[in-house]
Amino acid sequence: MKKALIFDLDGVLVDSMYFHATAWKTSFKEAGIEVDIRDIFEMEGANDRGIVERVLRKEKHVFSDDIFISVPARKHELFNVDHVKPFNGMEKFLREMHEQFHLALVSGSDRDAVEKMTDRFYSGVFDVIISGNDVIRGKPFPDPYLKAVEMLCVKKEECIVIENAPLGVEAAKNAGLFCVGLPTYVDAAHLEYADRIVKDHAELQGYLRELYS
Repeated sequence: MKKALIFDLDGVLVDSMYFHATAWKTSFKEAGIEVDIRDIFEMEGANDRGIVERVLRKEKHVFSDDIFISVPARKHELFNVDHVKPFNGMEKFLREMHEQFHLALVSGSDRDAVEKMTDRFYSGVFDVIISGNDVIRGKPFPDPYLKAVEMLCVKKEECIVIENAPLGVEAAKNAGLFCVGLPTYVDAAHLEYADRIVKDHAELQGYLRELYS
């Protein structure tokens, strides 16, 4: 029996990835590093350190402590939560789900951005919130999801993860969790390791409602 639903935030609950990606692109450019915005989309789900590491490695750029501090700090300044919108129907749906399940949020975004978005759209919905600041190793490592399961006080087999990014699906599977893939910003083929793939938010809602009907 399923007792807990664990949601990613960006791309699952809020339509925010374009604003994240453009903020990253600008912050890297100001640091003298040109980044293709499509590469940022493919890195979705990783925390700040993970994104910087991947960009530096891809661009064969010298690693420095300053870049790991200055680039994310600038990105946070540029990211404007006021531009972000929730996906249609998800606010009401999560409040419905909260009556049936424990709910957790696992995001690679920084704590400040996560809190601003959840306070604005999903206040009081989640029993547990894990941000990119709460673990050293972010997605695709299992650490964020393992931390959420531990804090929810449930068994792995009692959880379902909802993810929209390849790194997020990988993290969920590395944690030994059942994962539903939701292709919002990438083709469904990139979510092939998910246990189930739904085509859109309407199908996701129908599938999760079936769990307690």
